[in-house]
Amino acid sequence: MTAPQPTTVRRVRADEWERVRDLRLEALRDPAAPIAFLDTSAHAAVQPASFWIGRTTAAATERTVAQFVAERGGEWVGSVTVIVRPAGAPDHLGRPVEARRADAVGVYVRPDSRGDGTIDRLFAAVLEWARGAHVPTLSLDVHVDNLRAQGAYRRVGFRSTGEVSAGPIGDELRMARAVS
Repeated sequence: MTAPQPTTVRRVRADEWERVRDLRLEALRDPAAPIAFLDTSAHAAVQPASFWIGRTTAAATERTVAQFVAERGGEWVGSVTVIVRPAGAPDHLGRPVEARRADAVGVYVRPDSRGDGTIDRLFAAVLEWARGAHVPTLSLDVHVDNLRAQGAYRRVGFRSTGEVSAGPIGDELRMARAVS
C-alpha cells in the first residue's frame, strides 16, 4: 500500500492563471457554492484570460493580496485568498473597515480533502503571511446557513464577532481571530 501524498501549501505563481481559473470554476460548481461565494460559475466562466492573468499576478506578487493553494501529488485540492483592508476602505460587502485587517475570501477545499487538515494548512499559511503584513486581525464572512464552514473556521481559531450583515446571497456572519 502506498503512503498518502503529503499536502503542501504555497502562494500561487503569476504564470498559474489557468490553474487558478480552473480551481475557481470548480469551487463555484460545488453544491455549497450558492451559500459560499459571491460569484457564480456562469459569471466567472465568461471572464477573459486578461481577468485571470491580472487576478493571479496580483495574488502572486502584491503586498496587500495573496492566494494560497493546497497541493497534493501535483493536484490543487484547496485555496484561500487573503486581502489586507485599510481602515476606512469598504470591504467586499461594502461595509467600512474600522481598523486595518486582513480578510480571508474564496475559501475552497475539494470534497475529498475536507476533514483531512487541508483547511488547517491553508490558514496556517494565511496567518504567517498576515503576520508579515503586520495586521492584527484576520476576519471572514460566512453565510449563516453554512454550518460546515463555520465549524471548520472555529477549528482554526475563528470566533463569531456577533455581527450579521445582509449580503447578496443572504445573511453573513462575521468571524475573526487574532493574527499573532
